[in-house]
Amino acid sequence: MDLQHNAQAVPVIRTQPQQSLGCAIIDENGKEILITEAMIQNACHELEQRLVKPVLKD
Repeated sequence: MDLQHNAQAVPVIRTQPQQSLGCAIIDENGKEILITEAMIQNACHELEQRLVKPVLKD
């Protein structure tokens, strides 16, 4: 059985875009900045834009 059809799978709980996820980063001034779902989504999108696909050789 694959992961998408596993009856015992743990449900994914979606958060609101600006809801804190319970973790933070510390900026260069020592200020704590809470990490949000939107921040993670934006970072993932930026990484996808920078992705370089490998050239397949025959």
